[in-house]
Amino acid sequence: MGEEQQKPEDLNAPTDDAPQEKQQPADLSSKTEKAESKKNQELSEKDQVVKIQAWWRGTLVRRSLLHAALSAWIIQCWWRLILPKIMEKRRQSMLDTFQQEQWAVVRLQSWIRMWRIRRRYCRLLKAVRTIQSHWRCHTCSSRGVIKGQYRISTSQMHLELEVLLGSGPYIVTECIPLPIKQ
Repeated sequence: MGEEQQKPEDLNAPTDDAPQEKQQPADLSSKTEKAESKKNQELSEKDQVVKIQAWWRGTLVRRSLLHAALSAWIIQCWWRLILPKIMEKRRQSMLDTFQQEQWAVVRLQSWIRMWRIRRRYCRLLKAVRTIQSHWRCHTCSSRGVIKGQYRISTSQMHLELEVLLGSGPYIVTECIPLPIKQ
C-alpha cells in the first residue's frame, strides 16, 4: 500500500524531501521580523535625520530673521536720529526764505514811498519855480511885490503868498499834505 496510492490526507503530511510547513512560517516570521525591525530602524534613523535637518533649517531661518530684524532696528534708530536734523534744516531754510521775502517786501515798500514823496516834491518844486519865473517876469513889467512864507510840519507844508499889485493885495494860503512814512 504505501507509495503507489496516496490518500489526500497523506499529501498534506510532511515528507523528508520537502521542508515542513510549520518550520516555514517560523523562519519566514523571524526573517520578516528582522526585515521589519531593520526597516523600522532605517525609518527611525531617517526620521531622526529629517528632524535634525528640520531643526537646522529652522535655526538658519530664525538666524536670518533675527539678522533682518536687527538690521531694520538699526536703520530705524539711525533714521530717528537723522530725522530731527533734517527737519531743523528744512525749518531753518524756510525761515531764511521767509525773512528774505520780508526784507524784499520792506525794501520795495520803502522805494515806492520814496519815489512817491520825491515825485510830489518835484511837482511842488516845479510849481514853485513856475510861480517864481512868472512873478519875476511880472514884477519886471508891473513892479508888483510878492511876499511869501512857508512852514513845513510833520505831515504838511503851509504856504502863504501875498501878492501886492497896484490895485490891492492878493493873499494865497495853501496847505499841502505830505505823505510821510509812519
